[in-house]
Amino acid sequence: MRDERLYLQDIRDAAGSIEQFLKHVSETDFLGSDLLQSAVIQKFLVIGEAASKISEGVKFRNSDIQWKKIIGIRNILVHVYFAVNWGLIWKTVSDDIPVLKERITSILQSEYPESDNERVE
Repeated sequence: MRDERLYLQDIRDAAGSIEQFLKHVSETDFLGSDLLQSAVIQKFLVIGEAASKISEGVKFRNSDIQWKKIIGIRNILVHVYFAVNWGLIWKTVSDDIPVLKERITSILQSEYPESDNERVE
């Protein structure tokens, strides 16, 4: 079984990738770019899938994170891909992804203090 720390790192890294993809991108440019939309959605899928692998204990200790919503977004993107609300995706990446990345970084530091939490496979 894969170490839970790796799933947390996956979430952190995918959130960081989204931030990098959109660093100098306007909402208008995002809404008009199939390439950027596809890249962001792929990282949302990683975040949602990895979140579904996080233990109930970690979720309970970090109940301020909307774990069910994160997993739910992944499920919507997979199963209702034809009706994505791109404006809502933009709002989520603008408002929520930086906060999620910060919280996951904090969880990694508190749950795995002995580790440097760099990417380890």
